[in-house]
Amino acid sequence: VMMKSAMSWLISIAVVLASLYLIIVIAMYVLQRGFLYLPDKETYSPGDVNLVGVKETGISTPDGERLQSWYLPASPGQPTILFFHGNGGSIAGRADRLAYYQARGFGALFVSYRGYGKSSGTSTEPGLVTDALASYDWLKQQNIAAEQIVVVGESLGAAVAVRLSLQRKTRALIIEAPFASTMAVAKSVYWWLPVDLLMKDRFETIKIIDQVKVPLLVIHGDMDEVTSVDQGKAVFAKANQPKTLKIVAGASHNGLFVQSTWQLEADFIGKLTQ
Repeated sequence: VMMKSAMSWLISIAVVLASLYLIIVIAMYVLQRGFLYLPDKETYSPGDVNLVGVKETGISTPDGERLQSWYLPASPGQPTILFFHGNGGSIAGRADRLAYYQARGFGALFVSYRGYGKSSGTSTEPGLVTDALASYDWLKQQNIAAEQIVVVGESLGAAVAVRLSLQRKTRALIIEAPFASTMAVAKSVYWWLPVDLLMKDRFETIKIIDQVKVPLLVIHGDMDEVTSVDQGKAVFAKANQPKTLKIVAGASHNGLFVQSTWQLEADFIGKLTQ
């Protein structure tokens, strides 16, 4: 009798645990985009963050969204940076980066993805790629030549930048703290979940980086706690020449997005134009 009750008790516990696990799996599937995309919906203008000479513009996408964008014309002979931000915040939180590019004479177009800042819509992988293409096409409408456009992406934005680089001509591609895929990041955190089966937005940079045909700069911090430096090295290893890898000692994930990194980019761009 004791054996039977113990077995019954164990079966009950197993059923409860299995049920809890299933509930968690379903919840993660349903809510995953809420974990991936962390937009700031604040509606700052360039002047609110002390940017002068930067104009706010709305870029229309083919599927009817309107993207909040900040545009800075380049100094004569200088390239224009088409910048894609990471999964958190919006372009207003990158004002110091834009100011640095401005000080170097670079032009810049900073785009808030759909669902971020003042931009309409809801964030998805196909949506963000559409936003990137629309942003590039807007730059071309401003009579900026493809060989004057340098694409820069941080973290999630690196994945967006790579996708754009496969579909449009540019001068170069710079990616900061890239991940191999969102699955690789998720597996490092949720190792106990069937991530491969659950992920909707996969951003599989590792599978397509070898199709990029322009000069590439990869920058990664060796103390990155979000996307490990091993992921950046893996992406770099699969990329074509010409390519450059800069590992920043002591830099965490967000600690990479600072002026010393932008200086590395400016140096790289300077060598391109020599």
